[in-house]
Amino acid sequence: MVRQATRSVILLLVGGAILKTTVSGNYVRYVKEGMWPLLYLAGGAMVAIAVLGIAGLFRKTAHQGHDHEGHDHDGHEHEHGGRFDAAWLLMVPMLAVLLLAPPALGGFSANRTGSALGTAPANADYPPLPAGDPVRLSVLDYASRSVFDGGRTLSDRTVKLSGFVMTGPDNRMYLARMRITCCAADARPVKIGLSGALPDGLAPDSWIEVVGRYDPRTDVDEVSAEKVPYLTVATATPIPAPKKAYES
Repeated sequence: MVRQATRSVILLLVGGAILKTTVSGNYVRYVKEGMWPLLYLAGGAMVAIAVLGIAGLFRKTAHQGHDHEGHDHDGHEHEHGGRFDAAWLLMVPMLAVLLLAPPALGGFSANRTGSALGTAPANADYPPLPAGDPVRLSVLDYASRSVFDGGRTLSDRTVKLSGFVMTGPDNRMYLARMRITCCAADARPVKIGLSGALPDGLAPDSWIEVVGRYDPRTDVDEVSAEKVPYLTVATATPIPAPKKAYES
């Protein structure tokens, strides 16, 4: 009975942590934005099962108390402690999320996984950029147009991108954004080399918004061997880290 109570309490805490992270919106640090219905479903189910389990224990305890008052029983089943319950291991990631609230992945992971632009999509035919000056693009869109379209649709246009700062070989500065397919476990960065008017003292992992124009140069990422395009920066403005840090 003790072990069943322990598991119910752990299940309740884990389910509650999932719901809390989902309600606060912090779940986008760990999984794709569109997964919130599944998180609500999973967290709610865990809480419901835990509550039912705890209620069942109360009923069982009350029933046994009644039997003890009226009858003598031999051969009761007793659970004895002393063995570690592996269910407690579930609390480790939950406590990390609740107490430490780890931030979204940044330069530390990006430096170790390498840029992951991938291969050119089949029948790639990039449409003209939308109206606007500058026109806002995702890091992935700019990098894809630069590498797979040779910058054809970027020429003579001014673009605006946002991402976090990271330092590469020879102290070269990059603008990066992590991409996820499902969750942070599959996150891979897309990097853009920065040239031009960069302010001094840009700290790694700080977020900036840059306005600039297409630069035909490319680097080769030392980790992934993929091409890294460049952007000539006209202005760079520090910004707060966005709530939704990943591109998908």
